[in-house]
Amino acid sequence: METVEAVVIGAGQAGLSSAYHLRRTGFVPGTDFVVLDHSPAPGGAWQFRWPTLTYGRVHGMHALPGMELTGADPGRPSAEVIGEYFRAYEHAFGLRVRRPVDVREVREIGEAGHGGRLLVQTSDGDWSTRTVINATGTWDRPFWPRVRGQELFLGRQLHTAQYPGPGADAFVGRRVVVVGGGTSAVQHLMEIAEVARETVWVTRRPPLFRTGEFGPQEGRAAVALVEERVRQGLPPQSVVSVTGLPMTEELRRARERGILERRPMFSSVTADGVQWDDGSRAAADTILWATGFRPAVDHLAPLRLRESGGGIRLDGTRAVRDPRVHLVGYGPSASTIGANRAGRAAVREVRDLLTATAGPSDTDASASQATHVTPAAQTAPAAA
Repeated sequence: METVEAVVIGAGQAGLSSAYHLRRTGFVPGTDFVVLDHSPAPGGAWQFRWPTLTYGRVHGMHALPGMELTGADPGRPSAEVIGEYFRAYEHAFGLRVRRPVDVREVREIGEAGHGGRLLVQTSDGDWSTRTVINATGTWDRPFWPRVRGQELFLGRQLHTAQYPGPGADAFVGRRVVVVGGGTSAVQHLMEIAEVARETVWVTRRPPLFRTGEFGPQEGRAAVALVEERVRQGLPPQSVVSVTGLPMTEELRRARERGILERRPMFSSVTADGVQWDDGSRAAADTILWATGFRPAVDHLAPLRLRESGGGIRLDGTRAVRDPRVHLVGYGPSASTIGANRAGRAAVREVRDLLTATAGPSDTDASASQATHVTPAAQTAPAAA
């Protein structure tokens, strides 16, 4: 078992932001804190995005703190551009991310109580820590709705997490049903419509297209709606779910061509398609579930952080049921800019907690961390 002051779980935007601020505050990577990432390479969830999602099509990508991303080719796949950027960032600040490491459980060491240490059990050994910053995001928990007859379907069923791009055999010349009302669903639909024999778009609610300006005030209002759910201990909604879909020129053309003609959610799946309550049917060879993701927090279950409403109630980034645990990239901080801010806020509270609970054996360590280490501002090398 290794002993540290903090464990950061996840090395996406939120995890790297947290690690940066820990280092900037004076914590030493690999000694005072460790970053654990289950992905095979730098890039967080971005490394798994489909090839046709180029960097120029990425919506709202904000740079990590302390190092800008400049000169990237907008025509390159976002998985490549952002993967290279994250790799350069980890190297520039010496964050020493350990991967691939699967975190299995986080639990108490000894008797329950918020004054003790936490045990982080992983595929690569165990860590004893005073605090945990959880930055696991949602990519590992794709949400598959359960619909009657789903197991009878003889065609292919895919989720956004498995989307290979429009050129795959599952789409070319096929009859495809795309389920979901978010940005990914619309992007998939428009791509697949170019190669498929036929497409049908299905959403649970009528899609909301946003035509007006979306400025800082509108953004804060949207985040506040998600934040209120988290404060109530309810499962968080994504920020995008309350902002609507921006009506771009690309979407206008797709609507004029009839690609965005939406149908309500079907009631059942048959062997060769889907069926609605009124008896109408649509034949399908492939069903693509672009139905979003849920927070990947099952490893925190032994700490009993969930409220009766099903979510983890937060005060800022701190779990109300256990102040040693912070969630970043969760709920209102699930956007890239929100993850940056949450990482900074979490580290500020972590430092306060460690200072307040330091025992005699921790005094020297706390004193050594009082000096701020501020790396010089850097710029990621331009992507080729």
